[in-house]
Amino acid sequence: MFGYSKGKFWSVIVTIVIGIVFALPSFLPTAIYEKTPKDMRSWFKPITLGLDLQGGSYLLMEVDTKNLVSEKLEGLADLTRSALRSEKVRFSGLKVENDALTLKVLKAEDLNTVRDTIRKQEAGIPLQIDTEGTNVTIHYTEDALNIMKRQAVAQSLEIVRKRIDELGTKEPQIQQQGADRIVIQLPGVQDPSEIKALMGKTAKLTFHLVDESTNVIMARQGKISPDSMLMDGNETGPIVLKRAVVVGGESLEDARTTYDEKGEAAVSFSFKSIGAKKFANATRENVGRRLAIVLDGKVISAPTINTPITGGKGIITGKFSVAAANDLALLLRSGALPAPLIVQEERVVGPGLGDDSIRAGTTACVLGLLFVFVFMIIVYGRYGIFADIALLTNGILLLALLSIFDATLTLPGLAGIALTIAMAVDSNILVFERMKEEIQKGVSHPMEILNRGFQGAFSAILDGQLTTFFAALFLFWLGSGPVRGFGITLGLGLATTMFTALLVTRMLMTIWIVIKKPKTIDL
Repeated sequence: MFGYSKGKFWSVIVTIVIGIVFALPSFLPTAIYEKTPKDMRSWFKPITLGLDLQGGSYLLMEVDTKNLVSEKLEGLADLTRSALRSEKVRFSGLKVENDALTLKVLKAEDLNTVRDTIRKQEAGIPLQIDTEGTNVTIHYTEDALNIMKRQAVAQSLEIVRKRIDELGTKEPQIQQQGADRIVIQLPGVQDPSEIKALMGKTAKLTFHLVDESTNVIMARQGKISPDSMLMDGNETGPIVLKRAVVVGGESLEDARTTYDEKGEAAVSFSFKSIGAKKFANATRENVGRRLAIVLDGKVISAPTINTPITGGKGIITGKFSVAAANDLALLLRSGALPAPLIVQEERVVGPGLGDDSIRAGTTACVLGLLFVFVFMIIVYGRYGIFADIALLTNGILLLALLSIFDATLTLPGLAGIALTIAMAVDSNILVFERMKEEIQKGVSHPMEILNRGFQGAFSAILDGQLTTFFAALFLFWLGSGPVRGFGITLGLGLATTMFTALLVTRMLMTIWIVIKKPKTIDL
């Protein structure tokens, strides 16, 4: 077709049709869209609206890493105590104080064994081990602290995502902000109290044997073994437990709400293979003793082991309500937070404000579009109509891409769409002005004017779009929240602008020239 191949023609047509199909769900009323087949809805989805357009809750939570070091050292102390006993190394005074683990080795020749044993417990994390005589002091290096904090934030981010997904919240936005903060945006959620309650629980579950040789009075008087600890209980009251963890919550495979023999709500759990083996061995070797279930530093219950539990399954009772049992099961399934989360900022955006934002943004885009339409027709006549059709196509393809990539449209994103409209017009204006120059040079054949106009304007359009695309890329990469929303729509809009300005407008003008056969182009 005079330089416009059939393959290119049909590629453009197919692309436009696909764009219309993917953009259509965003214009359908919710009631009609919900009646479409489920399989179809999984492919063709309306554009996801951000918190500022849909309304909902915004939470900024900080990962409290202050107690992370002491907790890690307490864990290291337990591991070190067991490992040194296995190595038959005699020691005393093993304790955690001032962000350091200290102990005294009774034989100087065992110091190298102590160093090697301690380092094995924290493989991959730098430790500084100082000795003064037979006194040993262990603390984490600055690099180790940074590693632990990064790991804690990354782990917290994943667990927060799991917990919110379990609640069935639609299209949550969860991302890290800065070094130790997590932003949670929940479109459509007007009361975030349940979310805050769930996020505020670390849900650290451990199983400990009860120390039957020490009572609470003795423990409060300080007459307690270093291997034991005094802990509060919800139903049991204060109770003395062995420090060693029989098995931890990280070994859980699943947790579900169930009911006990009395018909009260409870939580059933099952271990992974390694956890099931540990649990079976512990219960087999301690029949007749009590096993305490500890959640977030409090004993939930301490039942007696009547028979070995070899199936890797158990049940947690504790006079739970059904809601409390559901929450506990959810928390156990999603895993324990490595550190508490503290709410730093909370905002609730009402749906009315979101609707106002949509109306204002839509009105701005429509008015801008109408102004551009009128301007192009006044200045370029029938050729301006071709540019306007390409501009409409540009908008449809942009909405389709937002749907395909499951991008979230925010209020700044609407600004990106408005800017895309302006830039799309710039591209067409460059082509038309280049065509005018060719006419002034004496070129008269319409198709020759068209081809030279597009070829001459191509480099200018490409340069302008590329520089802006890199700016949009950095906005998306380095920005967050509203800045990313603007970067997404601007970047996608640049891609659709290149397509419509160079292919759609040219196709429309080529078809007109072929059908009308004008003697020249009167721009």
